[in-house]
Parts: sequence; structure tokens; C-alpha cells
Amino acid sequence: MTVTETETADEAVGPVGADAPRACTPRLPHPRPEGRDDYTISEVAAICGLSAHTLRWYERIGLMPHVDRSHTGQRRFTNRDLDWLDLVAKLRLTGMPVADMVRYAELVRAGEHTCPERHELLVATREEVLRRVAELQETLAVLDYKIGIYAAYRTEDRSAAG
Repeated sequence: MTVTETETADEAVGPVGADAPRACTPRLPHPRPEGRDDYTISEVAAICGLSAHTLRWYERIGLMPHVDRSHTGQRRFTNRDLDWLDLVAKLRLTGMPVADMVRYAELVRAGEHTCPERHELLVATREEVLRRVAELQETLAVLDYKIGIYAAYRTEDRSAAG
């Protein structure tokens, strides 16, 4: 089973309101040419900042849903594919392992009955992100402290020279 267009868009964008039904969730506007829904692999690479090699690898390992092909066999990506790649980029930024991203993609393709497992995976990822954010905030506090010390040193140095 492949990721349907509705599932792909919903997974990438998420619910707009608390009562928004999943299949009816409006999609966010794309920073892409209006009315366009057909891209080559090189165009997708330019839009997403990924190499064509990476895009082919994503498809090979099961991270990308089925990508349509032209009559000549060239990959043809849609806006929904770009939405999915946006989500994958966000998951990468969280530090989620590729194996977990592939597992998530498999769960999406399997259908709604996997929502509890998807929820667990994303909650665990969120907890790890929060832990890393706290660690970075502590690191930032140390940097701010040190910068303050050196700023005071530079101020004293200038006033002594004057």
C-alpha cells in the first residue's frame, strides 16, 4: 500500500484546528509556482536542498512514497511529495534515526490503524528534542556568562588605556 495523497499532505501539514477532520485538512500554500504539480528530480533537489542521489536513496529505502514515473521512466514528483520531503527534513532536524523515519513512513502507508504507534514514535522524538533544547539552553547560558566576562574585560581594558 502506498501513501495516499491525503495522508501525505495531512502528515506533512498536520491538523489545522482541533476539530479538523484528517482527510479534509486544508494544505498550507507551497512556496512553489502556483498551479504546478509536476517536478523532475533535479527540480526537487533544488527546491529541497537535497541531492538527486539522496532522493533516489530515500525512495530505495522506503522513506519516500511511490514516486510516479513519466513515460520515459523519469521520476515525476508532486507537491504532495514535496510536502512529505518537508516533513522528512523536519524529522531529520530532530535527530530521528533514519530507521525510525522509515518505520514512520511504513506506518503511514499501512493506514489509520497505526496512528497510536505513530503517536508513540513522535512523542518519543519530541521528548528527545526537548532534552536537547534544554541542553542547548544550558550551553547558551554558559556562553552568555563567558561573553559577559570578556565584554567586561574589554571595557576595563579600554578605560585603563584612556
